[in-house]
Amino acid sequence: MEALWLSVRLAVLVVAILLVAAVPLAYWLSQTAWRGKFLVESVISLPLVLPPTVLGFYLLVAMGANGLLGKLWLDWFGHTLAFTFTGLVVASLLYSLPFAVQPLVLAFESVDPQLLAAAAVLGASRWRAFRKVLLPLSVPGIVTAAVLIFAHTLGEFGVVLMVGGNIPGVTRTVSIDIYDHVQSLDYAAANRMAVALLLISFAVLSTIYAMNRRVWSPWPGR
Repeated sequence: MEALWLSVRLAVLVVAILLVAAVPLAYWLSQTAWRGKFLVESVISLPLVLPPTVLGFYLLVAMGANGLLGKLWLDWFGHTLAFTFTGLVVASLLYSLPFAVQPLVLAFESVDPQLLAAAAVLGASRWRAFRKVLLPLSVPGIVTAAVLIFAHTLGEFGVVLMVGGNIPGVTRTVSIDIYDHVQSLDYAAANRMAVALLLISFAVLSTIYAMNRRVWSPWPGR
């Protein structure tokens, strides 16, 4: 279970960091009229189309002793980012970024602009209108983003294997643990971990659909 708890800790940390970082980015993408924003959107969405091993390889190069990020980290902390839990966090942030930004952009764009205009007429600053109007109305999108980030990070394999390797208690996540059990023909242990991931994934998807359908509401269709 050590690998499962390490994966959960990684996923929770990535959710917390990405929500803080992705909200202003998604807000800017939803509000800006800059024609070149498609370039930013393309960069953000790259992890959706790149094979995880490709992204993991370049992250490994960047975090290694000869990479820019790795050299900076080595100077500051005395070790590189590769094959560390911190390295996994950095890689997971980039790998799960589109799962944070895209739901938030959709949530912000779905809010009626007239509500923000009315807040401005009443004297609210953009920051106050964001906090009091836009953000509360975008809660379902924020929850969706958080749940997708958590599920995506929890099930990572290619990127975490390339960047973190397979160090017990440090970088061995649950997906790598399942792979190791299958390689050693220990199908019973692999099945236990797989069932745990299956149940967590089902709970995650149920949460998203429940939020979108508002199943707890007296009028769930509204």
